[in-house]
Amino acid sequence: MKAFEYAAPTTVEDAVRLLDGPNAVALSGGVDLIGRMKDYVTSPDRVVYLKDIQDLAGISGDPQAGGLTIGAGTRLADIVAHAGIRASYPALWQATVEVGSVQIRNMSTVGGNLLQRPRCWYYRAGFGLLAIKDGQSLVRAGDNRYHSIFLTNGDALFVSPSSLAVALSALDAQATIRGPRGERTVKVEDLYQVPRRETDSELTIQPGEVLSKVILPAARGKSASYEARQKQAQDWPLVLASVNLMMDNQTVSAAKVVLYGVAPIPWRSQAAERAITGKPVTVESAAAAGEAAVEGAAPLSMNAYKVPLTRAVVKRALLRALNPKGYWEEA
Repeated sequence: MKAFEYAAPTTVEDAVRLLDGPNAVALSGGVDLIGRMKDYVTSPDRVVYLKDIQDLAGISGDPQAGGLTIGAGTRLADIVAHAGIRASYPALWQATVEVGSVQIRNMSTVGGNLLQRPRCWYYRAGFGLLAIKDGQSLVRAGDNRYHSIFLTNGDALFVSPSSLAVALSALDAQATIRGPRGERTVKVEDLYQVPRRETDSELTIQPGEVLSKVILPAARGKSASYEARQKQAQDWPLVLASVNLMMDNQTVSAAKVVLYGVAPIPWRSQAAERAITGKPVTVESAAAAGEAAVEGAAPLSMNAYKVPLTRAVVKRALLRALNPKGYWEEA
């Protein structure tokens, strides 16, 4: 990899100062960044190590009262081990426990997962986010098995890589960002955007900014995540659905359904939300919501299989939210 300057600040203020310069990147768990540097996909002049900043790590609060605050430097293993998250925010716990392996969860951080770069092999081979060569899309003409099925009328055909972003979005979490101009708070889903030009980023975080924490509101409703993947061990989901349901007795009064693996941003399916709202969650209503979730899908030449997978994961996530232990018996 290219030689670089290394810095290990102990305060967020110093990290912001060190990152507020040309071609500086943040290093947390390093699970994503180190591989990109070895492949010369990312070649920073300065790497700023964040794990020595104690203020960026830890979980605090009460899930049933004011909600939880999770530091961006918190390891995924700490989320898996947190009884309050498992009980009160099952969509987040279920999405997190499926990430990678025990070893990866012991290294990876919340911020690193949220801000990782796309796994698109054209991007990883150095062709950029849009993978355009000689005016033509390499994705459209090539192997696009793992690419988007929504928003495919544009050139950004990769899928957003963070499974935690999907669960946190379904739970209405917010992200706090510290930068040279102070602190700002945005919805987790607003950390992402669809790049229009090769010089655009898929992330809205700006140079010099540090993702400092994620804030979950007090737990309300019933939530769950469900994913489909090719293999159980150390793999990424093909498609994942995270749902959060507000209930009025046995009827869904409001719903949020967010999908992974289908678009270059965490994809909120308002059609699925409309389909399940006002109804009890049954096998039939969950299947109808899964059918609604694929309205408007426009698969590429090799990834139409994601359409039935999306139907299935939405259906099973909804059933799992109401019946965590035995959802599969009715599915």
